[in-house]
Amino acid sequence: MIRHTGALAAGLPPDDEVLLDAPDERLAPALVAAGRGEFRAAAEVLARTRERAEWENRDRYVLRLAAFAASRTEWFDAWQRTAPHDPDLLLVKAELAVARAFASPARAELLREVAPLITAAAEAYPGDPVPWRVALDHARGTNAPHTAFEAVWAQAVRRSPHHYGCHVAALQYLSAAWYGSHAECFDFAERAAQDALPGSLLQALPARAAFAYLTARVPQGVPRARLDAAADLAIGLSRRYDAADPWPAEVRNLLACVLIELERWPDALEQLRLLGPYATSFPWDRLADDPLERFLELRDGVRIEVAATLPLRGGPGGCDAH
Repeated sequence: MIRHTGALAAGLPPDDEVLLDAPDERLAPALVAAGRGEFRAAAEVLARTRERAEWENRDRYVLRLAAFAASRTEWFDAWQRTAPHDPDLLLVKAELAVARAFASPARAELLREVAPLITAAAEAYPGDPVPWRVALDHARGTNAPHTAFEAVWAQAVRRSPHHYGCHVAALQYLSAAWYGSHAECFDFAERAAQDALPGSLLQALPARAAFAYLTARVPQGVPRARLDAAADLAIGLSRRYDAADPWPAEVRNLLACVLIELERWPDALEQLRLLGPYATSFPWDRLADDPLERFLELRDGVRIEVAATLPLRGGPGGCDAH
């Protein structure tokens, strides 16, 4: 094992080069400007996603900008003073309010108070599905009944039938941890993946359902074959993208975590190599307070597990994790 562990590091960036939640080339300058108290770069980035109907990027950027506004408010306050009716501002404002409410012990009460902010964001640009993703999160946090959830879901898919963020929000509502069950969660995820276009991140939804199941307090009722099928589907999706591509980074992190839980060590090592330097907070923040430290620990553990399966003579060259 000691002989092979070092060689198995081939293709894995050193620990000090791994980045947590690295922004892409468009969002990074906006975050730097926001750090200086300037909002216009963020406003321009979001306006571009709206004008070009780049809903997946828009959702990602809104989440990141709202998280940044939660800790650094100067730029966001300036944006509100300058353009209080900007549809992009209203969307970040709604996301920020929902995130703050979820972090509070008075979650349900606070979420009821922020409902008008979500309505304002949705009305500001009616074709945008992202406010409806926020509304789905809101429905989950307010203990909305299934009928209310389904009404919001219908509005979301009407605007973008294959929007990944809305599907993730729906999957969380339907999970056993909230208002559904493991079976309901898997059924929803598998239907969405089956209907998805080639290369769509929706093909990773069953892996997300598998993660929720594998990390549940008492996982039971889902056969191993269904878990492996979810992982295999996500592996096929991952292989459609180049190595060290930041776009599928979260999906690859999720997949690596699922494969580790399933003790499929060579497959996990393949995903860790494809990740390159792009670690993401999810799913590792569900396992530890320090997601980057947990990621690096488990990455080392995967190398050790793979090395332990290799013969003493020869090397890891014949095991490329496929």
